[in-house]
Amino acid sequence: MDTEGALHRIQLETLYRVSVILSRTLDVKQAPQEVLRVLEESAGLTRGMISVLDSDSGELVVNALQGVEAEDFEPVRYQAGEGVLGLILEEGKTVALPSIASNPRFLNRLGIYERRLPFIAAPIHVGGTLHGALAVQPNRLDDGQLAVRARFVEMVANLIGQSVKLSLDVAHEKETIAEERDTLRRAVRGQHGFDNMVGHSAAMRRIFEQIRMVSKWNTTVLIRGETGTGKELIANAIHYNSPRGRGPYVRLNCASLPENLLESELFGHEKGAFTGAVAARKGRFEMADGGTIFLDEIGEISPAFQAKLLRVLQEGELERVGGGRTMKVDVRVIAATHRDLEDAVDDGKFREDLYFRLNVMPITVPPLRERLEDVPEIARHLIGRVATAQGRPLDLSEAAITRLMQYNWPGNVRELENCLERAAVMSESGHIDADLIRIDRQREMAAVAAANRIDLDDPTLDERDRVIAALEQAGWVQAKAARLLNMTPRQIAYRVQTLGIEVKQF
Repeated sequence: MDTEGALHRIQLETLYRVSVILSRTLDVKQAPQEVLRVLEESAGLTRGMISVLDSDSGELVVNALQGVEAEDFEPVRYQAGEGVLGLILEEGKTVALPSIASNPRFLNRLGIYERRLPFIAAPIHVGGTLHGALAVQPNRLDDGQLAVRARFVEMVANLIGQSVKLSLDVAHEKETIAEERDTLRRAVRGQHGFDNMVGHSAAMRRIFEQIRMVSKWNTTVLIRGETGTGKELIANAIHYNSPRGRGPYVRLNCASLPENLLESELFGHEKGAFTGAVAARKGRFEMADGGTIFLDEIGEISPAFQAKLLRVLQEGELERVGGGRTMKVDVRVIAATHRDLEDAVDDGKFREDLYFRLNVMPITVPPLRERLEDVPEIARHLIGRVATAQGRPLDLSEAAITRLMQYNWPGNVRELENCLERAAVMSESGHIDADLIRIDRQREMAAVAAANRIDLDDPTLDERDRVIAALEQAGWVQAKAARLLNMTPRQIAYRVQTLGIEVKQF
């Protein structure tokens, strides 16, 4: 009884050590060798061997031997019914032999077993399906405890089976996540790729070529253009078509935050750095490490913050707010602005060294009024997106297209998209004709006036032309025109009358 009790204690301690090994790693290649070593050291079960089922051939293949690295032995295979292991493959039951010499089925292909010692082999089941076998040889002659040892080997085999099942589940989950990630990446790349940017004008063809060229490298890009021209769309295309497209893509509108919050948002902060900083937080630059950061409205940042940003661009280093540790980041910077940075540099409002750091590869997006030939294609592309959002077919008539091309679109593509979405909402049938293209009249007049703006201080203008130009710029509101000419409303009304100007009514 004392011998049996000692054996149980040894087996219990061994089970604990095996469970620790299997819980510590999901590596099904590394764990078997460690398990076999523990079985020999703790339980006296030597010459351990783990074989796995080859799903293609249906054979058991030895893949782990105690004390022998996998690359140091040739894989040995067992077919169903072949040898003792083949019997496990055939019947799926544990085999316990008092000595291997007593069983003529034993093949000893590995040549490592002693014929006078016992032999135990137990099936490894994963989710109720046979996936392999665990075989060991006790290091002593049969002492009447063979059944106890066989039961213990079955327990270890079950632990191995649970570990294998968990590792297979994790591997399958990783594979599924990887497939979903790749699918999402392809979808995002398609959504933000070249196919999502339309236009065949010479200006747009030039921009497409610039995007293709700059996407290959980590060059800093400065995208310039009026509000609503699609600067963010270009930034997206550059990132998702670059070698960094599999990395993070982080965006921030610099004009949306005050300076004190902007620094924390971009560089992060340590716990207690300021009131409300209850925990350390990564900044956008850290989040974008290995990928791209898009800084929209870069022209709005203060001179004090410009110096801090310059350090990141020059050295790739930053410090969190309230911290003293310098961190290296590998981030590609794409910036955008609608401001004239050259004028800002001349006025001392924007650092010249930061300007040169940002302006490595400038891409200037033309306003829509300078490429009106692209309006039909852009409009059909946008109406297709609206149709998808509304879940119904939509179409634009030629008259609607003509109406769209008669406007200068001071709000650019964003204004065009809003106009088309409004027209789609108002169309019950899904057919959009010219009467549904509603353009704000005052905005339209302002756009026309801006496109044809006359310098009111031009000395070559006679008085009548100057007054008419002021009225047109003011939308034919005499009070506004008077302010443009530094006159009183009474004075401009007098000139309208005496100069015989026909006032337009809207």
